[in-house]
Amino acid sequence: MDFIDTHQHLLYRDRLSYAWTARVPALAAGDFTLADYRDLTAGRGVAGSIFMEVDADDYQAEARLIAGLVGTQRLLGQIASCRPETELGFDAWMEECATLHVKGFRRILHEAPDDLSRSDIFRRNLRKIGAAGLPFDLVVLARQHPVAIDLLRNCPDQPFVLDHCGVPDVAGGGFASWSTSLRALAAFSNLSIKLSGIAAYCAPGTASLAAIKPYVDHVIDCFGPSRMVWGSDWPVVNLRSTLPDWLSMSRAMIADLSMDERSAIAHGNAKRLYHV
Repeated sequence: MDFIDTHQHLLYRDRLSYAWTARVPALAAGDFTLADYRDLTAGRGVAGSIFMEVDADDYQAEARLIAGLVGTQRLLGQIASCRPETELGFDAWMEECATLHVKGFRRILHEAPDDLSRSDIFRRNLRKIGAAGLPFDLVVLARQHPVAIDLLRNCPDQPFVLDHCGVPDVAGGGFASWSTSLRALAAFSNLSIKLSGIAAYCAPGTASLAAIKPYVDHVIDCFGPSRMVWGSDWPVVNLRSTLPDWLSMSRAMIADLSMDERSAIAHGNAKRLYHV
């Protein structure tokens, strides 16, 4: 059962800068390249990957750089950053992205004001992404689930993917509130969810199968295998775990499902959602 990684980050500091990494010592220096990723996943059942924008200081330069790597070392495409909150240049950026192997878009919301996605401009531009047949990845904290619900309700024709299992506060024991709002999110048929990133929200030294599996079981119960994709969140996964360990945990967490269900999560749904 091979995985398609729908959440692979890459950092090339000789070409781009990433101001946010200064706050994350494990990511503050050095490169995390496609060659590094290939070495980590060799022989571990990863059939291909989709780059996820990593909030580079110049997001357009990032997408242009990654476009030149698509087709090498099993890189299938990219999810590019965009700025739906502004009319300035949005349409031109979408047109250029059609030439850059872009399979979807994301605007980081978990570090943005909650009102950012509530403007008419934001929602109007988001509908353009849906009209182009592309998904929009949502990354919101558990407390921001109502913000996501509001966006889903107002953009019913836009396919969405909820990153990192909806960002539960595993370290803080936030299962109860997260689980309730996640079920409310799952009621929207245009939303899928990504089995990714959850290890990073564990307390240091506690990112284990036992700690994470109850959360993943709830994700499966809410969304079902037909609306789940898998992602590594590498190298952010290194904050609490490793990519090989996350692969092993992921396999264990879906082991009780049928072969068809496991295959859907591992690669089938990714092919359909991201057109790879």
